[in-house]
Amino acid sequence: MKISETHSNRRPHNWLAYDISDHFLQKHSKLYKGVLYDFGCGEAPYRNYFMTHAEKYIGVDWSGSTHNTTADIAADLNKPLPIESSVADTVVSLSVLEHLCEPQNMLDEAYRILKPGGNIVVQVPWQWWVHEAPYDYYRYTPYGLKYLIEKAGFIDVAVEPQSGFFSMWILKINYFSKRFILGPKPLRFILKLALSLCWFLGQKAAPLLDKLDRQWELETCGYYVTARKTRDEF
Repeated sequence: MKISETHSNRRPHNWLAYDISDHFLQKHSKLYKGVLYDFGCGEAPYRNYFMTHAEKYIGVDWSGSTHNTTADIAADLNKPLPIESSVADTVVSLSVLEHLCEPQNMLDEAYRILKPGGNIVVQVPWQWWVHEAPYDYYRYTPYGLKYLIEKAGFIDVAVEPQSGFFSMWILKINYFSKRFILGPKPLRFILKLALSLCWFLGQKAAPLLDKLDRQWELETCGYYVTARKTRDEF
């Protein structure tokens, strides 16, 4: 089973986005260890996966979120967090930074609560539609991400594009075409059936076509970032 197989937002038009996310989650699995904090955890869809690597999982999210949450700690990531310093081995934050009006605060707080040598893993969208309005504030270039994360104090910052041009565009087209499923129930069924075939074929072909793109970082669906807290505090 894929990591995101039971994710509540996984649908016929967007499963490629979750397959891409699964790939990067697995790629960085060695970083999920000890006490892991999930900033902006929502319904904590990856709790079970993280617990196959970490010793303890703690979800943090805002109680006024637009979606359901199963957070262990209710807190606003735009503000100082009610968490002691140097208690976490890992902080992960997936598709959250764009929803924060004060993103630097979250990164600063992640640095504070991490133990020296601890790791942060962040995922953000880039070429993506406005979602969870009105709480969708930013899109980040690789340079903006590196600047903000280094400003928080992190070192060894690595920013990776999640996809190439074709996967990005197929996902955008799929989200757009989904809006045309309208009308009486029989018509909606026919439209969804026809579009589902197009969605499936497009999402199967896109990763293959991405091999033609030599510069994924220019037009990608999003970025994954890993960084480390220095072992020496001055």
